Amino acid sequence: MAYTSVIPVRRLDRAVKYVMNKEKTMAVSLQDALDYAANRDKTEQSCFESSYACTLETAFADMRQTKERWHKLGGVQGYHLVQSFAAGEVTPELAHQIAKELADRVLGGRYEYVIGTHLNTGHIHSHIVWNSVSCVDGKKYRSNYKNYVTEIRAVSDELCRKYKLSVIDTESSNHVAKPYAEWMAEKNGQPTWRTAIRQDVDDAIQQSLTWRQFLSALERKGYEVRMGHKYPVLRPPGKERFVRFKTLGKRYTPEAIQTRILYPQFNHCFAENSPRVQYGRLRSGKPRCKLTGLRALYYRYLYELGALPRKPRRPSYAVRQDAYKLDQRIRQMEFLSKHNIDTLAQLETYRQAKLGEIIRLTAERKSLYKTNPDSPLIQQVNTALKQLRQEERLCRKIAEHSLEVQQHLTEARRDRAEQQKQEQERARDRRPDITTR
Repeated sequence: MAYTSVIPVRRLDRAVKYVMNKEKTMAVSLQDALDYAANRDKTEQSCFESSYACTLETAFADMRQTKERWHKLGGVQGYHLVQSFAAGEVTPELAHQIAKELADRVLGGRYEYVIGTHLNTGHIHSHIVWNSVSCVDGKKYRSNYKNYVTEIRAVSDELCRKYKLSVIDTESSNHVAKPYAEWMAEKNGQPTWRTAIRQDVDDAIQQSLTWRQFLSALERKGYEVRMGHKYPVLRPPGKERFVRFKTLGKRYTPEAIQTRILYPQFNHCFAENSPRVQYGRLRSGKPRCKLTGLRALYYRYLYELGALPRKPRRPSYAVRQDAYKLDQRIRQMEFLSKHNIDTLAQLETYRQAKLGEIIRLTAERKSLYKTNPDSPLIQQVNTALKQLRQEERLCRKIAEHSLEVQQHLTEARRDRAEQQKQEQERARDRRPDITTR
């Protein structure tokens, strides 16, 4: 198991010997890093020291000369990488060999570097310090999040597998390097602050049928969610900093969360005793009766989407592709149930009535603007017009979408019949043939 970290070295004017202060955790200058990496007291043997394109004794002067040749003396001066192995897992020779292969593959022979493998602690670790300016073309090394995950850490893990060593493999390995302290805490069964966030997210998923309901559930828990950024983030209650969804793990990206909401059978929740989603029937307040027409159509459609009881194991693709419109379909179903609308003719009659009221109130508002522009009645008329226009628009949307819903349901029934036929054929093939016995 190798844990890696990269430390940028920025200052040249502070020539403080890092080795003289063992309580420090990082070098403050390129000279310090070079001195520390080549510290004979810690390496114990000179065979655990290596360099490339420079000598160990004059490494700093050689790197400085490269910067002067390419006129790049400012900015980050170099980088200090620490590769640490689990206690007793690797020999000094192998650790040093892995460090050399890591440096050669990551730096590609373009940057001067020195390596020192230290044996002074309970776990063997190597220090790699390289120049920020290439000795080949003068280009500066760019260290960022992507380089670390896709190059340094990926190559280090690959080398560990090559030499049969263990690898730190976390749920979020493909997306982000988990801090070592957090990884160790979770490995030992100790909760972390991210554990609490994951539990709250899992809890919100269990209570939700749509993405909007999920966000509302998080807000009720005190979270602030921001989706309008490059990376969607959330802020836990009482915290100052936001956290990216993807840093919580593969199962907590917005895409993965939406999949878990739509397909609860794949949602192995981490939280214990999570509340179950309570399903209910959409009623208009009158005695229950058999639904017909548009209400029956929408009721069946919501059943296929999973918003009503007896959700099928896997919804048909014809229905799944429309799942993101679930909130809209629920509002349309509630509207039809509230006004007992079953046919397109009834829907059009209701819409025309609202259009008549819109025309009447528009004329009334126009008259008020002429005779009494400061009248408080104008605001009341505006509020009423807004509501009427919303209902009229909703009627038009239902008339348009009902044809689409009918088509999707027809496709879903056809897919369901084909799926049942295939399942029957598979069951028949698995059935033992007793005639041959």
